[in-house]
Amino acid sequence: MGEVSMETMAPVINWIIAANFSKEKKHKELTLGICSPGGDLNACFALLDVMMGSKIPTRTIGMGMIASCGLLMFITGTKGRRILTPNTSILSHQYSWGSWGKEHELFARVKEFDLTTERLFNHYKKCTKLKEKESREKLMNDRSIFSNMVLEKSYLDVFYWTNCCPLGPTTWILKENYE
Repeated sequence: MGEVSMETMAPVINWIIAANFSKEKKHKELTLGICSPGGDLNACFALLDVMMGSKIPTRTIGMGMIASCGLLMFITGTKGRRILTPNTSILSHQYSWGSWGKEHELFARVKEFDLTTERLFNHYKKCTKLKEKESREKLMNDRSIFSNMVLEKSYLDVFYWTNCCPLGPTTWILKENYE
């Protein structure tokens, strides 16, 4: 998938919208493969809004690396349809940005920073059932997480893909963290 930007998210957003409004082909599920170092939060939130608004369930498959916005996209997948491949690296961190300008512009940026932080916590809470304090400790600190740690720590509900051989059987392990 690559870096998250307005340009890279536009085709994905258009695909989900087209699938939802298609009269010819009814999709039972959409599958979104994610291997991303992250990127633009605004572009990511545009995709997240479309994913959450989709009538069609979305399966997300995290592979390689899902970092920053990549993790946000992964956890937005439909509960019970989030898959990690065994060698997936996950990076969660505090986001950062810089700003310059006149005083009133800087105050506006601080307000946007606060709103973005609130959006992130709301998203983590909705998709992981973690409270804000837990989100700050587990997901908003700079840390690498590996797919086996996700299962051990019960951060999310995920299906863990234990056998990737396309010709052989696939074993799935369900781990849930829902009340």
